[in-house]
Amino acid sequence: MIFLKRQLPLAITFVMGVAFALQYYIPHPVSEGAITKVSDWMKIISGFALVLGIASVFHVHAVKIRRQAPGWGYSGVLFAAIVTTMGVGFWSGGESKADGAQTAFGWLYDYTMVPLQGTMFSILAFFIASAAYRAFRARSPEASVLLVSAVVVMMGRVPLGQFLAPWTWHVTQWLLNVLNSAVRRAILIGVSMGSVGLSLKIILGKERSYLGGSKDQ
Repeated sequence: MIFLKRQLPLAITFVMGVAFALQYYIPHPVSEGAITKVSDWMKIISGFALVLGIASVFHVHAVKIRRQAPGWGYSGVLFAAIVTTMGVGFWSGGESKADGAQTAFGWLYDYTMVPLQGTMFSILAFFIASAAYRAFRARSPEASVLLVSAVVVMMGRVPLGQFLAPWTWHVTQWLLNVLNSAVRRAILIGVSMGSVGLSLKIILGKERSYLGGSKDQ
């Protein structure tokens, strides 16, 4: 029984991982139909995972409220927001608009969620400005290059900068389309190789942290 408990998830992971990898190299209607069916199963599993995640959130914050842990008032606000949003969503049938008119669910999103997102991004602007100030201080040759490049790009992206120094627009386009694109592609290649390596470790059973224990168990 213990053997099945430990090895059965690994076997399922191996079979499904190999099947998903091979289906890209088998352009056959049977393969495409199978991957479509499995994708539908994944959507169903994701739905159950969403329910499990909501239950976990409720449990964690219910414990904080019951123990009156520091910040438990925010947990109460979270509870109220989740219950209110779910209630309004069910009442509106999950539709933001009905018969050309905005529903209560759409109103709740447009006049609550959108302003909150705007507020969060406006607060992040100060953190970004603080980080940029620390990063752009010319304490080394690399920081000096970063500072000069940032000034040129900012000048080339605003109308006033283009008016005062028209050449900055062309330099900005070169920096964004050549240097920045090359670096972004290098990062994406590195991330992709890391993802492939991690996927192989999971498929081969070397990485087992997703089972809830250490990889050696």
